[in-house]
Amino acid sequence: MVQISDYNFEGKRTLMRVDFNVPLDKQTMEVTDDTRIRAAKKTIDHILSKGGSVVLMSHLGRPKSAGDTEFSLKHIVAHTEKVLGVPVKFGGDCIGEAAYEMIASLAKGEVMMLENLRFYPEETAGDRAFAEKLAKYGDCYVNDAFGTAHRAHASTAIVADFFPSDKMFGFLIEGEIKSVDKVLNSAEKPLTAIVGGAKVSSKITIIEMLMDKVDNLIVGGGMAFTFVKAKGGKVGSSLVEDDFLETAKRIMELAEKNGVNLYIPVDAIIADAFSNDANTKEVNINEIPDGWMGLDAGIQSRKDCEAILLDSKLILWNGPMGVFEMEKFSGGTIAVANAIVAATQKGAFSLIGGGDSVAAINQFNLADKVSYVSTGGGAMLEYLEGIELPGIAAIKN
Repeated sequence: MVQISDYNFEGKRTLMRVDFNVPLDKQTMEVTDDTRIRAAKKTIDHILSKGGSVVLMSHLGRPKSAGDTEFSLKHIVAHTEKVLGVPVKFGGDCIGEAAYEMIASLAKGEVMMLENLRFYPEETAGDRAFAEKLAKYGDCYVNDAFGTAHRAHASTAIVADFFPSDKMFGFLIEGEIKSVDKVLNSAEKPLTAIVGGAKVSSKITIIEMLMDKVDNLIVGGGMAFTFVKAKGGKVGSSLVEDDFLETAKRIMELAEKNGVNLYIPVDAIIADAFSNDANTKEVNINEIPDGWMGLDAGIQSRKDCEAILLDSKLILWNGPMGVFEMEKFSGGTIAVANAIVAATQKGAFSLIGGGDSVAAINQFNLADKVSYVSTGGGAMLEYLEGIELPGIAAIKN
């Protein structure tokens, strides 16, 4: 497999898949969060500095047809120019003669952006003929869109076939893969995983996969109450998946068998309504009264988690400890985030993966104080679960 740092880009057009599926202001159509654009800058800068030109392709939202102009990538061209510091030409389409003619005159050091790939249903269908048309834009192919690597789409999994010796990952995907591999395959110990969020059902695979790798597994968020009920505790009106009580018991048995310290919060901040204005109190997590629901980890649980994290060498965080979107129930998630930062400052390697954890670390302005924040979302979860991602396999194979 070709490494981007070793490849000769001089005089070559690079077809580059990026994930510029960024949020836009509904009124002004301006970019409101450019994290994904900035994440691709290192790779684009490298190609340009090595004498190449870049043709960017991406999707934006879920358009039903090319007539859904609110999803046109023309809205992000100006902001992309601002981030990159160079002019960005806009193709007006992602296939077609006009776009091909513009490509033909693209000089080294120049950047062009194609129109939204999803204006064509062939993109999500993984259509080979469509991928072949896209392949005509480049002399080489770089995939730097980790957030779409779990999709077998034309621009992520099929187009690479047309560049058998000239395909590679960008620096963003390289960083994602190295970070996960460092956490899951390092000999350093202890390794602590915090798995939170609302439901056990959505995290079963990742929990089971982690069971033969981690030393500590901290369960947080709404999913903790399924474990509490499985152990015979009273959970009041807290979120519980009754169909997964036996699954929770099996996970606890597996943890004991594997010598994993499975930590379930011991206390909770409970409320009489799912509202930031609700009445609240702190109770033992096994003794939540009827009509009350657990919405955050309690004070002792936060202290326990901090102690575990400060003693860790490797940390994976996937999922919040409570309903952090409401200020009244954000304390547990903030405490875990701060403990991860403190552990990182002590020398631990910390990986934040999964949408809600990433949203939390960004909301608390701590992203630059941990080792790595994944841009992957669903792709990161599937990669952690050991699933082969089509966009990754297309480059490696």
